[in-house]
Amino acid sequence: RVTENAKNTLASLKRENPQFEPTLAIIQAHNDQLIQEANKNFAKEIGLRVIHICLPESSTKDEIVSEILRLNEDPNVQGLALDLPESLYSSKVLNAVKPEKDVDGLSSVNLGRLLHGDDCLVPPTVCAVMELLGDIGGKKVLLVGVRGAEGAALQSVLQRQGAAVLSCHCKAPQLQSELGRADTVVFGSAKPDDVPVSWIKPGATVIYGAHDLLSEKHNHAQQNNTAAEKTVGSLAVAMRMQNMVKNMERWIHSQRHRKWDFHSLKLQPLSPVPSDIEISRAQSPKAVDVLAKEIGLLTDEIEIYGRTKAKVRLSLLERLKDQPDGKYVLVAGITPTPLGEGKSTVTVGLVQALTAHLNINSFACLRQPSQGPTFGVKGGAAGGGYAQVIPMEEFNLHLTGDIHAITAANNLLAAAIDARILHENTQSDKSLYNRLVPVVNGVRGFSAIQLARLRRLGINKTDPGTLTEEEISKFVRLDIDPSTITWQRVVDTNDRFLRKITVGQANTEKGFARQAQFDIAVASEIMAILALTTSLQDMKERLGRVVVANDKKGEPVTAEDLGVSGALAVLMKDAIKPTLMQTLEGTPVFVHAGPFANIAHGSSSVLADKIALKLVGEKGFVVTEAGFGADIGMEKFFNIKCRASGLVPSVVVLVATVRALKMHGGGPNVTAGAPLKKEYTEENLQLVADGCCNLQKQIQITQLFGVPVVVALNVFKTDSPAEIDLVCKIAKESGAFDAVPCNHWSAGGRGAIKLAQAVEKAVNQKNSFKYLYSLELPIVEKIRTIAQKVYGAQDIELSPVAQSQVDRYTQQGFGNLPICMAKTHLSLSHQPERKGVPTGFILPISDVRASIGAGFIYPLVGTMSTMPGLPTRSCFYDIDLDPITEEVKGLF
Repeated sequence: RVTENAKNTLASLKRENPQFEPTLAIIQAHNDQLIQEANKNFAKEIGLRVIHICLPESSTKDEIVSEILRLNEDPNVQGLALDLPESLYSSKVLNAVKPEKDVDGLSSVNLGRLLHGDDCLVPPTVCAVMELLGDIGGKKVLLVGVRGAEGAALQSVLQRQGAAVLSCHCKAPQLQSELGRADTVVFGSAKPDDVPVSWIKPGATVIYGAHDLLSEKHNHAQQNNTAAEKTVGSLAVAMRMQNMVKNMERWIHSQRHRKWDFHSLKLQPLSPVPSDIEISRAQSPKAVDVLAKEIGLLTDEIEIYGRTKAKVRLSLLERLKDQPDGKYVLVAGITPTPLGEGKSTVTVGLVQALTAHLNINSFACLRQPSQGPTFGVKGGAAGGGYAQVIPMEEFNLHLTGDIHAITAANNLLAAAIDARILHENTQSDKSLYNRLVPVVNGVRGFSAIQLARLRRLGINKTDPGTLTEEEISKFVRLDIDPSTITWQRVVDTNDRFLRKITVGQANTEKGFARQAQFDIAVASEIMAILALTTSLQDMKERLGRVVVANDKKGEPVTAEDLGVSGALAVLMKDAIKPTLMQTLEGTPVFVHAGPFANIAHGSSSVLADKIALKLVGEKGFVVTEAGFGADIGMEKFFNIKCRASGLVPSVVVLVATVRALKMHGGGPNVTAGAPLKKEYTEENLQLVADGCCNLQKQIQITQLFGVPVVVALNVFKTDSPAEIDLVCKIAKESGAFDAVPCNHWSAGGRGAIKLAQAVEKAVNQKNSFKYLYSLELPIVEKIRTIAQKVYGAQDIELSPVAQSQVDRYTQQGFGNLPICMAKTHLSLSHQPERKGVPTGFILPISDVRASIGAGFIYPLVGTMSTMPGLPTRSCFYDIDLDPITEEVKGLF
């Protein structure tokens, strides 16, 4: 009956979870084959997978513990049991087993729950004893030689069932008298030979049990026919399997959505507000493994980097694939000043309000900042004030090395291009072939990536010795046209002197010099690929599709043609995992990817969003951020990122500031590093009213996509109540679902509660999300649609170079890709100085390029720099290290 019940329960669990293969590991330190066979047979009948780890009987406790700790961390093992000699059962050994994997229920944690009457697993031997005893209410039960954890568990369960329990040692002088009075006797092992059957009360029930579960070695020669003798035997093994199935039920239930067991960090905001780094350093973050456990991550799903950062493994998506997604919130902005208007700060403040103050599961998904702006002019990007990611110095510096991995992968590909051109120009077909397909240990063979190239060339051969001279030539010659190379080297530093360089000037390069350039690392297409990929396999394929140049016939040359795509994937295998951090109030944040928002889509990663949406559950919120204004970042988010992810946004939060609106209303120039003019620090309602045209336009752009919009007015201390009220009034009159002033910079999550409540209501509004254009439209028509509907241009004008590239990409089969406009973020037009809402302009397209691996065409509007320069007074003047405390100073 026990076996049948367990079998039916497990079958039901497997029907609901087809990929599920429950595995019980049993550590055995004896040579009893009977136990091993019994475990295997019962497991097979029920449908469990059992693995036996057979250790020598002479194994020490430390050796047993070492094996237990290994199995604790094995994600493929859900249950762990011990079959050991009695001498090896100790608290050290039993407590080494993770409570959630403890099928025998003998760890102190499990026993503590049992003694307190909490929900827990009852040890199999105890279960078997109770099953054999039946109703024992009011009966006297004597435990003889039942010791240790099992003895304590059995005594507790018996007492709970109403039995009067007495425990006695098998050598105790009072044993005979106690045996004569007991209705039930439980021996810890076989009945001692020096205990006559006549001592046992006639009609008493006698149970024999032992650690080895199958001990049936009691003396039948002296049986008292009036006593009912029973052995735990095989029943205990069946109960062990039943416990394993119960464990699986709990494990599966724990994987499903639940309200987070979340504990926020308390904030005590100061006035005036200290610097960002002082605020960050004043807070004590949770250990990242504690945060991970609070939000439902399993131990084997995180890779910890120090105390406050961890990578999250993509296996989580498979575990939670049936979990409904949460609500998807996008934070965008109006056309900003060069100082930025606080989208990251709003994102962080909003999730602090939702999670720490409204008790709603929520996640922030942010981009990783580039080192360039951090040491250049903009400073850090961890949010600000009392709404930031901590520790902010770790966030703003190396983090977990993703940008370094991108730099390494990007430059490996760049090196491969020039090396291939050199070798092809200096070697015959035969020499190239002998070097590309060498003899190794007497055998010559193609690598997997070379076989793939042969298939693309239509050469269906696998033996290197069978290729014809013509096939060899096709195989070894990429014939890259150096004038068409679009792949540049990158470095994550603002360095204007690398904008144009000459490579190949050493004598060893044999005169094959060419003009090239460096981009900033976050402008690499590999960064865009990282942000848009949906799996390791997808990333590998995207890296292979990267087009680096054309050959002399005008056909595209890819990273896979160069044979380097597998190596690129190896360099990126850890970078693909999102990094878990926390806000000042201890709420979770994913930091992942950081593509250059002018020439790429400028969003954090699809994978971070997807994982976060599963973790928050159906009623939770994921707040992610788009780059720059809604005309740049949001448009790309919807038309590119949402197409890649398949995710549908629930609401847009549009960030505005009085400062930016005054600039759009005709206020003086705002320059990074220079003091603000008085127009920005004193009340001026007319400037605000005139500048709200930009806010109205950005609301209209959002409405093109059919998504509700909530305006978040990021309040500065210089903003007057009248200015704040005016902006909110105009925003609501212009079609925003709501407009809310936010004080999270100075007050933390508490200052964004009204925004959080407005977002909660907005997600229930009608959402008729749609893309701006069909991918089937010609490239030029897609560009025109964006220019006219989003920017407000009268029309577009393509240069001859741009038109030639459009024709080429169309002919090469890339015409159905989405468009990623490379345009200034400082104006709706292509001219940064034109503020407000420019109209009637012709948008010039100077060039058109393609990121085939990332999956978009990017037209260049005017001249776009992909390598920023350092200003006269860079941020690095203020950044320093205390050599005693190792504290970083001056980051902001």
